[in-house]
Amino acid sequence: MIPHLIKTLLISCIVTFQSVSAHANLNIVTTTGMIGDLAENIGGQQVTVTSLMGTGVDPHLYKATQGDLRKLMKADIIFYNGLHLEGKMQDIFEKMARNKAVYAVADNLPSNKVIHHGVHMDPHVWFDIQLWLQAGDNVLKALIKHDPKHQAQYTENARRYFQKLTELDQWTAQQIASIPVQQRILITAHDAFGYFGQAYGLQVKGLQGVSTAAEFGLQDIKQLKDIIVANKIKAVFVESSVSPRFIESLVKGVEAEGHRLKIGGKLFSDAMGLANTAEGNYIGMVTHNVKTIVGALKGESTP
Repeated sequence: MIPHLIKTLLISCIVTFQSVSAHANLNIVTTTGMIGDLAENIGGQQVTVTSLMGTGVDPHLYKATQGDLRKLMKADIIFYNGLHLEGKMQDIFEKMARNKAVYAVADNLPSNKVIHHGVHMDPHVWFDIQLWLQAGDNVLKALIKHDPKHQAQYTENARRYFQKLTELDQWTAQQIASIPVQQRILITAHDAFGYFGQAYGLQVKGLQGVSTAAEFGLQDIKQLKDIIVANKIKAVFVESSVSPRFIESLVKGVEAEGHRLKIGGKLFSDAMGLANTAEGNYIGMVTHNVKTIVGALKGESTP
C-alpha cells in the first residue's frame, strides 16, 4: 500500500512544488526533533514545523506511516538528518527530492570531522555542537532560498540562536574537562556519542554500533567489562530511545566480578525529551546529558 501511496503523492508534489504555498507560513516537516528545533529557532514566526519522530523514537528503525507520507507531501520544505540516520526512509526522500525541496542537514559537513566506521558514516552529528551549527547554517540557507523576502528575519534569528549554541559548546567543554582524565570514558547502549567524545575529549564505547540495528556478542560485553574494571569506571548510561536491558545486564555482570558499577542516568541520544519539558529542546537535551555524564563519572549525585 505504501509504495503505491508514494507514487500518488509524488505526482501531487509536482503540482505543489510549482507554486508558492498558499498559507502564510512555510510548512516545514522534519524527521527528528533536533532538526525541528533548528527549523523553529531559525524560522521563527515565518514557519510552521512538524517533526515526525517524537521522544523515545529510534530513527534507525523508524518506518514512515501513511500519515507521515501525507505530511511530507504537504510540506513546502523537508529537512532530514542524512548519513543514513533515517535508513528506512532514504528511498522516500530521494524520490520526493525530484519534485520537492528536500534537504539533508548533515550535507557538506567537513569530511575530516565526519566519523567513519568502515564504509558507514556516523550520523549522530548533533552531539558536536560546532557541527550542529553548520547543520543550522544549511537550514538557514534553505529557508532564505525558498522564502527570500524574510531573509533578514531568518538571518537575525539564526544569529541569536547560534550565539546560544556557541555558549553551550564552551560550557560543555568546561564541564567535561572537570572529569578526571582516566574516568573520561562514556559507555552507553549504542555508539551515539562518538561526535561528543571527539569534540570534548571522552573515550566513547557502545554495546551496539552507530545503528541500533547492529548486533553485539559476548566478546563485546567482555571487552567493556575489562575497560570498566581497568579504569575504575563508576557509571554507565542508558538511553531514552534504546531498551535499557543490555546495559542493565552489563552492570550485573561487572558487579558479579566484584566491581561496583551503577547506571549513571538516562541520556537523550536519538530523540529529545517530551515537549514542554527542560529536555524537550536541543539546548535542554544537551545540558541534561552533560550534567548527567559529569555527575556520574565524577561519582557525584546525578540530576
